Amino acid sequence: MNDYWGNRPPPPPPPPDLELRQYDPIQPQSTWKDIGRKLAAPFIAIGALLAKFKFLIFALVKLKFVGTALTMFASIGFYALAFGWWWAVGFVVLMFVHEMGHALELKRLGVPFSAPIFIPFVGAMIGMKGLPEDAWKEARVGLAGPVLGSAGAAVCWAIAEATDSNTMRAIAYVGFFLNLFNLLPFLPLDGGRAAAALHPAVWGVGLVAVLALVVVRPNPILILILVFGGMEVVRRWKSRNTPQFASYYRVTAAQRATVATVYFGLAGLLAAAMYELRNIPH
Repeated sequence: MNDYWGNRPPPPPPPPDLELRQYDPIQPQSTWKDIGRKLAAPFIAIGALLAKFKFLIFALVKLKFVGTALTMFASIGFYALAFGWWWAVGFVVLMFVHEMGHALELKRLGVPFSAPIFIPFVGAMIGMKGLPEDAWKEARVGLAGPVLGSAGAAVCWAIAEATDSNTMRAIAYVGFFLNLFNLLPFLPLDGGRAAAALHPAVWGVGLVAVLALVVVRPNPILILILVFGGMEVVRRWKSRNTPQFASYYRVTAAQRATVATVYFGLAGLLAAAMYELRNIPH
């Protein structure tokens, strides 16, 4: 036999127990059990947070903020699915600090209000059960949220620099952006309430800004702000010369200067902080 093997005899066949078997590669398959685990993971983690921060929950319940606590932790769960747990916790806490700025000023002015409610991927809100006495006080309520919220974001930035944490830098950056966005001079945003003390015509500037954002970066939240805010601006503009609202919008020069200083000063600081954070080497 003079072929491939030359003059050598062909090798004997392998023993039966060593015969090679053909296997198909194992492909990972998602089962309903796997999907269930993934869906349940956020709620399990929320349960762990509830257990860890029992003192905070007890305080919220004592303050009749049960709805706040439930929606707060639900928001953390939803944000965590998209961005991770640490970012979600930091972002929701900053929103809470922002809303507490409004709450503290409303309480100081004696205006009744609802507890903060969190809506995932929309934000948070406090409902005023009536307007303050005049536009000066409404502006103070509107600016109190961004002032305290910006201070909270600054604390996150300080922690980021002390620990060299990019996660905390990201939280601080988003916190600065959140408060800067809320300063747009358009109702129902905080800047729209401040604009009431500057001059109602400033709402027109806010309308153009929001409309431009809707055109450039359309999303459902901006569209809702444009529609409902536009309706409120039109209602207030039409009634601005009635006796009731004429006295409401009567603001002294000193009060107007104070609002303008806080408003434009805070906006400038927030823009500068965002610029600095974007240019920090990571």
